[in-house]
Amino acid sequence: MTTAPTEPTGRAESRELLAQLLDPVNRADPYPLYGRLRDRGPLKFPKANVAVFSTYRDCDEILRHPSSSSDRLKSTVAQRLISEGAESRPFGPPGFLFLDPPDHTRLRRLVSKAFVPKVVNALQPDISGLVDGLLDRIAENGRFDVVRDFAYPLPVAVICRLLGVPLEDESKFSHASALLAQALDPFVSSEGESDDSIDERTKAFQWLREYLRGLIEQRRSRPGDDLMSGLVAVEESGDQLSVDEIVATCNLLLIAGHETTVNLIANAVLAMLRDPQQWTALGADAGRAPAVAEEILRYDPPVQLAGRIAADDMTIGDVEVPKGDTMTLLLAAAQRDPAEFDRPDVFDPDRGTLRHLGFGRGIHYCLGAPLARLEASVALSAVTARFPEARLDSEPQYKPNVTLRGLSALTVAV
Repeated sequence: MTTAPTEPTGRAESRELLAQLLDPVNRADPYPLYGRLRDRGPLKFPKANVAVFSTYRDCDEILRHPSSSSDRLKSTVAQRLISEGAESRPFGPPGFLFLDPPDHTRLRRLVSKAFVPKVVNALQPDISGLVDGLLDRIAENGRFDVVRDFAYPLPVAVICRLLGVPLEDESKFSHASALLAQALDPFVSSEGESDDSIDERTKAFQWLREYLRGLIEQRRSRPGDDLMSGLVAVEESGDQLSVDEIVATCNLLLIAGHETTVNLIANAVLAMLRDPQQWTALGADAGRAPAVAEEILRYDPPVQLAGRIAADDMTIGDVEVPKGDTMTLLLAAAQRDPAEFDRPDVFDPDRGTLRHLGFGRGIHYCLGAPLARLEASVALSAVTARFPEARLDSEPQYKPNVTLRGLSALTVAV
């Protein structure tokens, strides 16, 4: 009598747990699922050329590893699809977030010259003014939707001012940003999409690309003091950004930067309203805002998943990852890893210095982290001070996106 191997059954159960992450029923609280996946350890799906990691130690190592690639075209699956006739870059050149050195190094260096701290710090009066205006309108109504009335309009207005985009175009930018953010979700392709959905996102990308091209031409002839003018003018040793590179960089700021900051602010509001002592404490002491922002980046992160490609054969812990395999990092699971964090399921801004993965690690550490921190600190300290008696007035509703998981609606009475 022989015993049947247990690996196929275990793998099937693991696939089921991963599939449950897609279920909207679990969007409001995926953390028990992440915990169960983390308890299983690294998961390998050889036929799909995928490995899934969920502990803090593994995710941290992969983000730092020199053989971890951000270029999706280096994956075995992508190369197979290209060989079958698929278009390699259907949405045009990627932002530097999805490139490896030396291309990544060159582009990030050039962009950094136009994204220096003084540019970010100079935005603080504008951010404070925008926040005060939003709060004035909220005070008149007596209640507000955290996303629609506060967390969403602030980052898009800041990015529009940063790039020199007229504010009357905010709605079009918001629509395009929301559509294209879905393309960052690694589960989109696995679930399949309708032709209409793909067509809508393609049109949104085309509109945004042409709009940004027009703005670039305006800045060439009439430069201002905005980031777009800086990207047009930036030069180092005779090297400049091409039009396509500027467009890709602006797309990255609009999609990755905007959506994540919305989630950061809204998730923090929800966490504090569920723990009114934290709301009151921040309202009384604006100096707590940075700690609140850092803790929410760990506790309920705006970016829940990340992907990397093994550029060479790699060993992560005890797991062998062949060259070309995709590594999916469950960052939301890693940041509640009890091996790294004490009381990981508790929202505690007073836990002290954090080594969270909310802004990534290594060469791809988020270039926009200072701006996100500034926006969140100004917004959260202001809303808690203005409305000390605020309370939840509805159950939270969530967007369908798994990677950039965040609220779609949350009503608060003030």
